[in-house]
Amino acid sequence: MAEVGIFVGTTYGNALLVAEEAEAILSGHGHKATVYEDGTLADWQRYQDKIILVITSTTGQGDFPDSIAPLFHAVKDQIGVQPALRYGVIALGDSTYTHFCGAGKTFDALLQEQNAQRLGEVLLIDASEDPEPESVSNPWVEHWATLLN
Repeated sequence: MAEVGIFVGTTYGNALLVAEEAEAILSGHGHKATVYEDGTLADWQRYQDKIILVITSTTGQGDFPDSIAPLFHAVKDQIGVQPALRYGVIALGDSTYTHFCGAGKTFDALLQEQNAQRLGEVLLIDASEDPEPESVSNPWVEHWATLLN
């Protein structure tokens, strides 16, 4: 059983819906998952040697939603390398915008720079093709859950 912290960046609620579905799927696989809608650096640090799933939408020009921007900057500015951290990223966006899934891609790039270990590939969900993001994320989370053991 793995412990998974699910850190959410949402504006209109889609990323939170995806996170709640992911929490249920991971729990169904015997993992302990907790959703953090306004996660803090202290919350993040509890998972340094565990697993983190970042689920974030993108606003503006590839920007983070207000609910996760402070956490991203804290991780960037206050944490150095974190090689014991294993993580995954689900990025929500709209391909009709220039910076499609920019927030999720930026968070992934930061964690790669910090030597964290990504489990699986980053999932990019396109709102213009998939108006119900959980229909894309749920199968991905089902597979991702098998990588946690």
